[in-house]
Amino acid sequence: MDVLRRSSMFASDVLDVFDRSLTEKELASQSKALCRDYILSRLNQNGLGWSKTEMNFSPPNAALAEVSLVLLCLGDELECIQPSLYRNVARQLNISVAMENVVSDAFLGVATEIFATGITWGKVVAMYAVAGALAVDCVRQGHPTTVHILVDSLGQFVRKFLVPWLKRRGGWVFRECKTPQKC
Repeated sequence: MDVLRRSSMFASDVLDVFDRSLTEKELASQSKALCRDYILSRLNQNGLGWSKTEMNFSPPNAALAEVSLVLLCLGDELECIQPSLYRNVARQLNISVAMENVVSDAFLGVATEIFATGITWGKVVAMYAVAGALAVDCVRQGHPTTVHILVDSLGQFVRKFLVPWLKRRGGWVFRECKTPQKC
């Protein structure tokens, strides 16, 4: 019996060594990197011509770059299905983008509402789509510094509410995305 207990303890120790699951901090950091990439894409799509340096953009590793492409693809599909939902978000929320704390609070409120009934990949994509749409509103209305607040707010939300869910799924693991449909 003692041998069995020692071998299961050894097996547990070995698994701990090889279990390289991402930390809370790493997942939040990856979430922010994905958000910067998503927002940069949306700003450029809307002719707002932001550069990667303005976003404090650091190139993601290959795996995260692939996740970013899938996230963008899924966001395109979602925004195509419900275009009015992801346009003029600040107006829909009846907020002024001039005050960073108002934008942050509004984003966190929307994110909380999105996940009120549970977490799915679709809701995760919706959260990024809202962040992207709000960023477009902020830049269009002359408040580009608020974009960084959105990125931080999304990272904060992920760290607080989504990290356990992401860990159970092995991190940012999406299935392949089919070619996005054109609206």
